[in-house]
Amino acid sequence: MIIADHEIQKGEFKEININIARLPSRTQIETPIYVYRSPEDGPVLSLTAGMHGDEINGMEIVRRIIDNGFHRVKRGTVLCMPVINVYGFLNYSREVPDGKDINRSFPGSKTGSLASRVAYHMTHDVIPAIDYGIDFHTGGAMRTNYPQVRCVMQDPLNVELANAFHAPFTIDSPFRPHSLRQTASKKGKHIIVYEGGESVRFDQHAIEEGIEGTLRLMKHLNMIDSAPAPKVENKIIWNSAWSRARTAGLFQSLIKCGDMVEKNQAVGTLTDPFGEFKELVKSPSKGYLVGLNNNPVVNAGDALLHIGMDNYCKLEGNGEE
Repeated sequence: MIIADHEIQKGEFKEININIARLPSRTQIETPIYVYRSPEDGPVLSLTAGMHGDEINGMEIVRRIIDNGFHRVKRGTVLCMPVINVYGFLNYSREVPDGKDINRSFPGSKTGSLASRVAYHMTHDVIPAIDYGIDFHTGGAMRTNYPQVRCVMQDPLNVELANAFHAPFTIDSPFRPHSLRQTASKKGKHIIVYEGGESVRFDQHAIEEGIEGTLRLMKHLNMIDSAPAPKVENKIIWNSAWSRARTAGLFQSLIKCGDMVEKNQAVGTLTDPFGEFKELVKSPSKGYLVGLNNNPVVNAGDALLHIGMDNYCKLEGNGEE
């Protein structure tokens, strides 16, 4: 097996460092890849995190998998990348220093922007070696996501992987242009996205769900023999919509992420800091709260609640976006 020009023998664990570029201080920036290849043949699974440098829950999921030895599977190979965007990680930033998003820069260019160069190495050094992958993310800009898998539900194999992972929610999500998931799909690889928690903040529930879901997927792929049973039912979300602030103010939620809400249910309040008005925020539809804005200071049009609808909610007449 060859990954980034490094050969990995059966039964071998190897750390591979991909040199992307260097800082203006001449400090070299390397992206580490940790590869364990079992003595027995099996699929190659990638576990990638930190595409956005401030999304630390995914990094912690992959770190704990390595720390606990879960990557040392009985069959097949596990490729772990806890921090893809080292630049963003150092600066608590989603993007790289040039302001671009790596996950909108695939398949990348060897001589392009910094984001494009990172994407190029992922496309040419990582994707060709794998069969399946989980790309770990969190909510951004002070928004939290309840543990969820996102995949293209029209692809039967994607559905199979998502069902095996068994997150609390599985959301039908088309490919984003120039993303890792889309680029991998074009090369015949299958990557699902796990979202859980909020950027720059540990969420233990999201971390634990991510680890246990990964183990269930490994078991489904016959890489390991046992995995934790799911704690909750997996709900399939076919449609989702954001409820937005009608006016600027201070937002306080009356519900928790993961809750089910009814249409026109009061889900929060908007006030101003001077005590001159108070407005109830109502849910535009029946569904599950799969995302929540934790920033109390909002402007008109800011996203407050992300409401997901399964078949039951659609049958209730609330399936419109």
